[in-house]
Order: sequence, then C-alpha cells, then structure tokens
Amino acid sequence: MKGASHPTNDVTLAESASPSILDVIAHVDTSRRQFIVKSGMGATALASAGGLTLGGLVSSVQAAPVPASVGFPGIGFESVPANTRAANVAQGGVATSVIDRITVPAGYSAQVFVAWGDPIMPGGTAFAGDARETAAQQLKQFGMHNDGMHFFPFTGANGLPSSDRGVLCVNNEYTHEEVLFPDGQVGTGYSIAKTRKSQAAHGVSVLEARRVNGKWSVVKNSPYGRRITANTKARVSGPAAGHPLMRSKEFTITDGASVPTGRMLDGFTAYGTINNCAHGITPWGTYLTCEENWNGNFGSTTAVDTSATTEIGKLNRRYGVSAAGFGYRWHETDPRFDVNTNPNEPHLFGWVVEIDPFNPTAAPVKRTGLGRFKHESAQYVVDADNNVAFYMGDDERNEYIYKFVCAGKFNPTNKAANRDLLDSGTLYVARFDSDLNGQWLALTPDTLGVDGKALRDNPNFAGASDAEVQAKILIKTRMAADAVGATMMDRPEWTGARPRINGFQEVEVYCTLTNNNRRGTNTASANAADGSTAAASARPPVDAANPRADNVYGHIIRWREAGRTVRATRFNWDLFAQAGDTQTTKSNAANYVGNIVDTPNGSADYGAPDGLWFDPFGRLWVQTDQIGDGSGDFAHIGGNMMVCCDPNTGETRRFLTGPNKCEVTGVTMTPDGKTMFVGVQHPGEDSTAANPTQFSNWPQNQWTVEADGVTPLPAGRPRSSVVVITKDDGGVIGS
Repeated sequence: MKGASHPTNDVTLAESASPSILDVIAHVDTSRRQFIVKSGMGATALASAGGLTLGGLVSSVQAAPVPASVGFPGIGFESVPANTRAANVAQGGVATSVIDRITVPAGYSAQVFVAWGDPIMPGGTAFAGDARETAAQQLKQFGMHNDGMHFFPFTGANGLPSSDRGVLCVNNEYTHEEVLFPDGQVGTGYSIAKTRKSQAAHGVSVLEARRVNGKWSVVKNSPYGRRITANTKARVSGPAAGHPLMRSKEFTITDGASVPTGRMLDGFTAYGTINNCAHGITPWGTYLTCEENWNGNFGSTTAVDTSATTEIGKLNRRYGVSAAGFGYRWHETDPRFDVNTNPNEPHLFGWVVEIDPFNPTAAPVKRTGLGRFKHESAQYVVDADNNVAFYMGDDERNEYIYKFVCAGKFNPTNKAANRDLLDSGTLYVARFDSDLNGQWLALTPDTLGVDGKALRDNPNFAGASDAEVQAKILIKTRMAADAVGATMMDRPEWTGARPRINGFQEVEVYCTLTNNNRRGTNTASANAADGSTAAASARPPVDAANPRADNVYGHIIRWREAGRTVRATRFNWDLFAQAGDTQTTKSNAANYVGNIVDTPNGSADYGAPDGLWFDPFGRLWVQTDQIGDGSGDFAHIGGNMMVCCDPNTGETRRFLTGPNKCEVTGVTMTPDGKTMFVGVQHPGEDSTAANPTQFSNWPQNQWTVEADGVTPLPAGRPRSSVVVITKDDGGVIGS
C-alpha cells in the first residue's frame, strides 16, 4: 500500500520493450495453452467475446449486461466514468485534482458508514474535526487509514447468518501525522503524547454494525467494540515462538512512557500490531490481520546495523529496517521502537495475527507458521478433502508469493478443533516457470537451495535441531525464499480464491501485482541466494510471470492447483490481466496499453491493482492504489477506483471511483449480498498541518446537508472512511 508514510513505487525509471505474455503462450504446447484460452487471454476467446482484441474495440459500442456463465452470475451495471482532472473541470472544478467525491453506478446509493475518529465502543467521544483528541480518546474511536475488512454476521432468529447485524473488523494501516495532530508531527515539539496517539490510531477497529429500518449504523455502546493497537498485548504461537530472536526487551507501557524493566520477554509474548494492511479470515470464523510495512515504524537516533556480516544487520537489511524508517518519530519517545535500544523488537512484527471477533477478551495471536514478511493478505481455500491452505503476498518490489498448508484438516462441525490449525503445517514459496507451469517450494530444513545444500546447512538458518532451523526459516522467510530460487514478483499484494460454485470446481487463486519500476531496468540484478540483498533494491529482468519492463500499471496473475487440492506442489498459471492506459502517449506504447477486456475499449482502464476479492457469488472485485489525483501516468485513467470482473472472459466494468488522492481498499458484503462495505483510505494525502484540507475535504464535502437521514459530517479534516453501498431496488450488489 502506498501512503505519505510509506515508500513509493510508482516513479518511472525507464521505458523498455519486453516480451508479452502472448509471446510466451505461443511457445508452449496446445494443452498448456488451453487454460489461457479458456480464461479469456487467448485471441480465440477474445474473438468469441464479440470481436474484442488486445488492440481495441470501437468506442461507439454500447455496453450491455455481462451474462452469467460457469461459476459467475453476470454483471448488471454499466461502467461509471473515470474520475479525471478533465471531468472535474467539466463539472466546474479545477485542473489540479480529480473530483473530490465517490461515484457509484446509476441505481446504487452510497453513504459513509464509519470514519476515522467516530466512537465505536462505550465511552467513545465524537470526532471533533480539529484533531484535539487525546490518545485515550483515540483508543475508543475508529482508527486512521482503514484498509482490509470483513463482516462477521450474527446468527439470526431463523438460525441463518444475519444480513442486518454483524461484527465488522477493519484494519487501520498507518497514520498521517500532519492531520492526526493539530500542529503536525513537529509543531511545538514531538512528545510521548503524540507517539501514543499515533500508536492508538494504528491496528484494528472492531465494531458492531446494525441495520434498522434500512439504515446502517455503528452500535456505539456495543460490548463487541474494541481497538487493537500498537500497544495491545498479544500471544506468539507456532514454530518460531520462544526463539531467542523473538525475545525483545520488556517495557512497562503507560500513557507517559515506556519504562524498561531490565528483563527480556519470553518470545511467546508481543505488544502491538502495526501497519495492518490487507487481511484474511479463517473457515472457523476468525479474522486475520496482516502486518505489512511495519519496518517503517522503527528508527533510531544513531546508525542502525544493516551490514551483510552480522545476523541482526542482515535481517535489518533484508527487511528494510533503518534509522530513518518512514519518518515516524516513535523511537524518539518510545525506546521499544528504537532499533539499537531494542534490536529484537522488529522480529515481533511482520506476521499474520489472528483475532476472534466475537470474544473481546481474547488476546490476538501472532501465528508464526505463516512466515514473516510484509504480509498483504491471507486468503484461505478448503479443498474437497477439507485440507486448508492460506495464500499470501509479500508487498514489496521483487518479493514473493507464498502459501501455508495446515498439517491438520478443517473440521466444519467443531470450531474448537480448528483453534490451532495455523500452528502446524508447511510454508511454501512459488516459482513460476516460463512454460506456464509452476512449483511450490517448501521452506523446510531439508529443502535444497539453489546451491544444492539443504536449508539446515545454510549459515542463515543453522541450529542445534531442525526445530531451531525451522524457527529461523520462518523469522527469515525472505532469506529462505531467496535461497530456494523463488520467482521475484512485481509487488504481490492481495490474493483471492475463486468460489467453487455453480459448476466451477478448480482451486483457482489470483494475486494482484501492483507495479515495479525496477523491473527490466539497468543494471540487471536479482535477490542474492545468500539473503544479503537490501529490500527492494534488485533490478530483475522481465520474465514470463512479470513480462513488462518499467511495470507502471501492474497486472494480475492466477494459478490452478494440480489435482484440485491445496496440498499440490505443482500448479499451472496465466496472467488474468495486464493493467494499462488505452490512451497512453508514452513511447513504446505497447508496453503500457495493457489488455483489459471492456466495452467500449478503454472504458474500464485501471492501473496499480491492489485490493482483490471474490464475492460469494463469483464476481471478482479489484481495487487500485496509485497517486490518485489524475496526474502523470494516470491522466487518462484518473483517480483510484474499484472494478468488477468476469473471471471467465476478463470482461471488466468500473463500479466506483474515489475522491482526490485517496486509495480504494477493503471490501466485504453481508451474507445476502445486498449491502457492500468499501474502504476509502487517505483522501487528501500529502496535506500539511497548516492546511489539512488542501487536497480534499472528503467525506464532509459530499454530505454537507441533511439528506436521506444522514447527519452532516464534521468539517476540518479529510477522513479515511468505510462507505456502505446498497442497490436502490434492494438487489444483490453487481447484479
């Protein structure tokens, strides 16, 4: 995810020709091409879709509903226009931004459901609008910069899942300090009070959502409402728990200080979860929050060891831990986040954290079996034999795609029997071969690296026992993936598994690859097999799975497990879509146009795919994360958006556009599919404390008057929010 406190990955370095996926397809045998053709990537399938080609379709074609097909119920709306600067001017706006509002198709309505600063639990106070809230008040309010989310329904009176009441779990990824504090991050001086408020705005917001007389609202006094923040006590479990690298210094954490006790934690206890980006759920009904750019919250006032010669230095180097971080100043007032004072603390982050949405007293659990990296999401599949796997991306340039296969089987009749399934299993990393086959490489002590030696004999993972070796493999997951020769990918983000419904039987998983401005640029380099490469520093050449140099717009990859089982170690794959700009004026335009299937051609162009989610009915929803103001490479595409896709043909429609400088991220539905919750993150990003509404005043500016029972929102600051969307005829979203 991009943000003011995150590294950017969208600067163009060079333009270069590169082989297209169609060139790759031309060199594989007919049986291997069949998956591609059936999926809509081949010329035959494109022609059968009404004469569509990668070159385009005349713009005068009138869009018609996308019909139902195997495993897919169709798309019943027409694309909304792109939110461009030109569109803003046409509406009387200015050419320096896109339209500062959300837009949904005709026949749909959208309202803000919850926004940063809204009370979500007993004792919570209303959002003031001038950032005067204290850390204690923020602890009872909805957190900042929401991301992944899921709606967990209560059981209704009929014994079925309710579509009127549930617990909504929402990630709060990061904070914009210039908006969070009245005087910004510097102001009259940086203090522990500012650190605590920033920490309180991170993490996860858990709230009760209820619909009464057709109107959704937060139950502000609900016993289910709670905040999980950067200081919440958590349990560490799985193979890496208790390892010496997981034993950080113990602190007494109060509102006014973090005071060292002089003792070390035991490696089974951690405090806090941060940079909670995308998410997942389990089939047994718990929430998984994924720690992504956690490295940026650490820093130091002195030089940090990032050498390739010490264990700590190599870990810091490979995971991007530095003295400067992303500009947060927590380490100045909270020694727990000073890398030199507390060098093992970073190892307690980068995990998938399990939360029970219906048990407010249960501690979050950091599940080390799923590996440590910049987790973007963790989407599960249960196969026909009740084997269960979780698919994950590591969101940084040149990183990898993983899956974790539980050792035990899912028990659908006994929730308690599944409680520790995530603690035992095998973590794999993906290798995508040029013949459109792929292999899952197990990250275990006896797996051979590219040097021909077992990982247990690799100095990075050496230990007195295989249990210790496995713990090190999981703590140093990126280095293990380097060692076995996994395929470096263009920022693997959200994963999504296609529902096996209405005749569709495959285990088919998708992953967004947002962009990579280093791909195919000079001088070519790869992540070193010894794990010594600094994070995001390599410049890999193009390959079959990442076929574009200077990959500004990104793409979506998908694969099918051999034998329709998640335990497979082989798969076949293709590219579902290469995002791009049909109207690009860049030289070597073929590298940037993409091959999005839409009618008319160019009507659903998008770039930087990020969020990705299949609804229970089989529609694929894709959300984007780019600069968001319609500038530069996105002048024609406009601001960020959410599109809906047919997984069979690739046909795509633009469903929602967001306000200026926002990211559209996070989506979930009620069980009946008639209410959708969508996240809008960091509207007006990059504004200053002196002028917090410099780029956006959303959502207040979209709901300024009493209308439809909605109370006007407080002014003063742009606010990340969750929007609730319904269809005016009461139907299923997307139909």
